[in-house]
Amino acid sequence: MNAPMTAGECVTVPVSLGDRSYDILIGKGLIDRAGEEVVKRLKGSRVAIVTDENVAKAHLARLTEAFERAGIQSTPIVVAPGEKSKSFATLETVTNAVLAARLERGDAVVAFGGGVVGDLSGFVAGIVRRGMNFVQMPTSLLAQVDSSVGGKTGINTSHGKNLVGVFYQPQLVLADTDVLDTLSPREFRAGYAEVAKYGLIDRPDFFEWLESNWQEIFAGGPARTHAIAESCRCKAAVVARDERETGDRALLNLGHTFGHALETATGYDSSRLVHGEAVAIGMVLAHRFSAKMNLAGIEAAERVERHLKAVGLPTTLSDVPGGLPPAEKLMEFIAQDKKVSRGALTFILTRGIGQSFIARDVPPSAVLEFLKERLAAA
Repeated sequence: MNAPMTAGECVTVPVSLGDRSYDILIGKGLIDRAGEEVVKRLKGSRVAIVTDENVAKAHLARLTEAFERAGIQSTPIVVAPGEKSKSFATLETVTNAVLAARLERGDAVVAFGGGVVGDLSGFVAGIVRRGMNFVQMPTSLLAQVDSSVGGKTGINTSHGKNLVGVFYQPQLVLADTDVLDTLSPREFRAGYAEVAKYGLIDRPDFFEWLESNWQEIFAGGPARTHAIAESCRCKAAVVARDERETGDRALLNLGHTFGHALETATGYDSSRLVHGEAVAIGMVLAHRFSAKMNLAGIEAAERVERHLKAVGLPTTLSDVPGGLPPAEKLMEFIAQDKKVSRGALTFILTRGIGQSFIARDVPPSAVLEFLKERLAAA
């Protein structure tokens, strides 16, 4: 693991994808530098800024001013906050707004928000005029360490989460760490679940560092920036090896197969469960299921649960407000997940902390029995 950063440092993490390579810039004040950074890479572009109502209220004026200083004409497109904006209806609204602004293929869509805005905007950029330029400006911790990197875009349907979309890489990611100070504690905790995930995949030393330093990450400063940069390095390395998830990029889905089923079961209602919270519960379930299958000791699951609970994240099915449907219904949602191939269940399981692996052909009967047990214990 790289050494923690010093205060005020801005770091660049490259994503190596041949002629589609790009940089992730991480540090303070990047909203104010956005215009000059975009001009360096996309000369002469106009931009559509896709954002949500909350981010627009807090930060949009600064961003439009930064583009104006750089001579970039911008068109703001504001959507409702929350997972329900990842829909066909909102996709149509944003697509029509980009076209109405008469933006061309050489212009750019800028995603200025959390993971919902990034996924939606990237999908728009990928399909309007068969592909426009795309810039990610993630404003949540979850988006800065996960969804803004790697080119996965898309929307949800009634059948499940992220089932319609495209792989479409940005030309640039600008992660301004200053904006994280405006997040609610709940939103920040939810993003932290994805930070912890990187340690649990294959970086046990990073997970151990998080156990000792999570309070400093929440407080801000060099520890926070270091955690974001280390997470981005981990994801960039995986994406460079497997851009379209035909191999070990699936490891990034640790906790997500269970987590997506929980999100679908709650109707994407953010008052009940947000993505990072679902992933936190999903990671605990993945470790507990691994123990049940005699792949890992129960102490690994208990350690994961202990850390996530200390941070303030939900870790059990009983932590989901409003209750959950029976195990059979959850299995239906799991069967619709993108990690399913020709009906065979694929899970990311583990042999211990930082020892995750892709388990194919997991017996549905074993998963069903496990879910019944966890629901009964809730």
